[in-house]
Amino acid sequence: MKSSKFSPTQISKILQEFESGKDINTIVREHGVSKATFYKWRQRYGGMEASELKKIKALEEENAKLKRMYANLALELDMAKYIIEKKL
Repeated sequence: MKSSKFSPTQISKILQEFESGKDINTIVREHGVSKATFYKWRQRYGGMEASELKKIKALEEENAKLKRMYANLALELDMAKYIIEKKL
């Protein structure tokens, strides 16, 4: 997963600017974010505080790490089964 160059606090501030009535084109231009990214953030993190955003980001990173660990273990198990079958 690609790491964001924006911290959860920055994302939260950008979303709050929009909620306070600032124009989306202005926000996107000032922060150098695409409209697609902004809308994705809004859909995913809309209405959250910075602390909640940090927790979600940490959970997403942990989830990705666990998925990689599981995939590696599954490959090792398949390899071990293949080796055992070849020896018999």
